[in-house]
Amino acid sequence: MVRNCNDGTSSEPYLRIDMNYGGCNGLPDFSRGPLGDDWEKHQAIKAAGFEGIQDGHPEYCEKLGLKLTAHARVNTKGELKDLLPVWKGKGYDCATLHVGWGMESDNEVDELVDYISGESVAHDFPIYIETHRATITQDMWRTVELVKRFPGIRFNGDFSHWYTGQEMVYGGIENKWAFIAPVFERVRFIHARIGNPGCIQLDIGDGNGRTYVDHFKEMWIRSFQGFLDAAKPGDFICFAVELLQADIYYARTFKDATGEVKEEGDRWEQALLYKELAGECWEEAKRRRRSQ
Repeated sequence: MVRNCNDGTSSEPYLRIDMNYGGCNGLPDFSRGPLGDDWEKHQAIKAAGFEGIQDGHPEYCEKLGLKLTAHARVNTKGELKDLLPVWKGKGYDCATLHVGWGMESDNEVDELVDYISGESVAHDFPIYIETHRATITQDMWRTVELVKRFPGIRFNGDFSHWYTGQEMVYGGIENKWAFIAPVFERVRFIHARIGNPGCIQLDIGDGNGRTYVDHFKEMWIRSFQGFLDAAKPGDFICFAVELLQADIYYARTFKDATGEVKEEGDRWEQALLYKELAGECWEEAKRRRRSQ
């Protein structure tokens, strides 16, 4: 079992399983998830056993005892000035960032990362740079080079962007895992979404019998291992399920027998499955460490 971060029974490093609030956006009518207002959605996330919400409503999270994390985009120095006081003042415990558009020179990248790192330290607030398309971390090579220049950098691992966008299986995925080992070592937050070599997000059924699912589980395990290798008592890594809606071109849609366009599956039910997969991967990461 994964220890609940709020139970106060241990100071060991732990896994915290959250939901990105986008996972409740635009759920199809057939979904078993909450289709009502924001308060209903927050209650349902809590009842389902998630421990926090990224981009949740601060007052609702406080009432329900849910943790709260933020996310934003930063393109230029100075853009955290107005965000950090809000995050600190409203009880957020970390943030993930899309940084730049991916067209920056190395010097421009370094200025942005240096700025973000400095603000994180100055405000004693963890900020994790996300591996994402159309950002400074859009490709594996540039991100590994970034680690060499900034070994203290920490990431939000959203590996679907690399898995599909860089077709990680092409040329041998084990080679890619070895190459991005420095990234796995520095992941402290995960955006959990599974894709295949041609699609960034898809319904994985029950999670069995799909090679790409096993690939993502392996990346999560390696990230958990990297966290555990460096963690101090009380540290946590956040696994935030992020299964986004069709109107922003994440969830796939198909015509049914009547010609009506519907989402491929129930993202809410998939989120509950991801929560179970996270616990399995966490236990496997701990098992591997014990056997070293």
